[in-house]
Order: sequence, then C-alpha cells, then structure tokens
Amino acid sequence: MSLNIVVLAKQVPDTRNVGKDAMKADGTINRAALPAIFNPEDLNALEQALRLKEQHPGSTVGMLTMGLPSAGEIIRQGLYRGADTGWLLTDRGFAGADTLATSYALATAIKKIGNVDIVIGGRQAIDGDTAQVGPQVAQKLGLNQVTYAEEILKIENGKATIRRHIDGGVETVEAPLPVVVTVNGSAAPCRPCNAKLVMKYKYATCPMERKGDEPWADLYNERPYLTLNQWSVADIDADPAQCGMSGSPTKVKNVVNIVFQAKESKTLTGSDADVESLVQELLNDKIIG
Repeated sequence: MSLNIVVLAKQVPDTRNVGKDAMKADGTINRAALPAIFNPEDLNALEQALRLKEQHPGSTVGMLTMGLPSAGEIIRQGLYRGADTGWLLTDRGFAGADTLATSYALATAIKKIGNVDIVIGGRQAIDGDTAQVGPQVAQKLGLNQVTYAEEILKIENGKATIRRHIDGGVETVEAPLPVVVTVNGSAAPCRPCNAKLVMKYKYATCPMERKGDEPWADLYNERPYLTLNQWSVADIDADPAQCGMSGSPTKVKNVVNIVFQAKESKTLTGSDADVESLVQELLNDKIIG
C-alpha cells in the first residue's frame, strides 16, 4: 500500500553549545547569537518516513514546518534527503505561538493537506523540550498516537507496528492508521543529503524568501517544483484567535540558567569494607531497601 506521510519539523536555535552571548539580559534566548539548525529529533523522524517510502512504492513524504520565511531551509533539507514536497506556515499571525497554538496551526494545515496516513515528528524540540506538540496534534486531529518511537517496524493491513523505547525497557505496539508518531533521538540517524537532489532543489524557495534579483529567477517559471508551498493563517482557514500570541495561554515569566555543582565527592575502593559501608549508607538514606 502507498502512504501519504507528513513529517513535522522545526528550525531551532542551536542551544547545545551555548556561550556567554546566548542569553539576553531578560533571561530569554538570544536567537540572533545562535545558528539555526534542523531540530535533531525531527531528523530521526524524517529517516523513519523515508524508510517507509522505500518500503511502500508510490508513497510520498511531505515536510510541514512553521516559522519565518528562512525556515524554508528545513523543507530544502528534507528534499535533499528524499522528501517529495513541503509546506511552510509563515505569517505574523503565527508569531509567538506556544505549544497549544503551534499544534493548532499544524493540525489545521494537516487537515488542509488531507488524506494523511502517518504524521511523524521528533519527540521534542531542543529550544523548548516540552514534548507536547506531537501529542497535541494527534488530539486535535482525533488520531491514534504512539510516542517515544524508536523504529516503525512495518505497516500491514492498515496497522503500524512500532518499537518504543520507554523507561524500563522496550515495547512493541500496534496502532491503526491514520496515526501520529513521535520519534526519540535514539532512533536511527537521518541519512546524508543526496548530491543529485541537492543540485535539483538548491534554488527551491518559498515566495517570501526571494529578493527578486536572483540570477536564476527564470528557473521558477521553467521548473514549478522550485516554488515551495507557503501558507498563511487564511490559507489554512485557521481561526486567528487560536494562532500566535492570541492563541497562546502559556506565558514565560523568566528563564534562569542553573548550573549544578556537586557538594562533595567520595572515592571508594573495591574492598569488602567500602562496599558494606556504601550499602549501609544507601539503606540508611532509604535509597534502597
């Protein structure tokens, strides 16, 4: 069976190696000081989607993202690896969205795309670490969901068999299609960009990304696939009151950078006396019992 697959992806500030300029005086992230990257776990999700495409001839993979016009780079990165199309939600009305408004916009866009069999996204984004958007999209669409996925093992008879990596071990579950799946960073890493696809799509842009004086501007008329889908709040028939700041009840009062420091350390040998002392200490502190 062929599948219509949508990958949820986000362009995020790279917070993995932050320096002294990474935070503003008010405690918020200084996005201008951090490079924008493809959210790491969304890359794991993309790989699962591309594997399904290979296993099911005739399937398509589309990238869905929301952000500034520059977020079109996320769609291009997907196309370079084997995705077929993409949609960028970009509008001032989407700005300042928390997880509730973000999931509403994404779910509304998925309804507009229509006939989607599987929605796959990363477990969480590194700029928020909430892990809420995927489950909220599933709830808003009324779809089944599988979280903490490590591998989509197979799809047969309208059901997806998925291995999950959870606290305490691994479990395998089945879920009927359509389904929303969120993928852990422990899943297979995404394949590298394909050189031929990079050459094919390197000039692919959303209309708002273009300055109008590109030397290759004529290509946009000759090759329609170089124009990426760009949708506004109105384009997806969304309620403006549920988008962006107006649809975001979550307000961040302050962000504090906390550095954990060990108060004391203790070195133990492998002697019977040291082992017995450690066990007794753990028993006394009711850590074990």
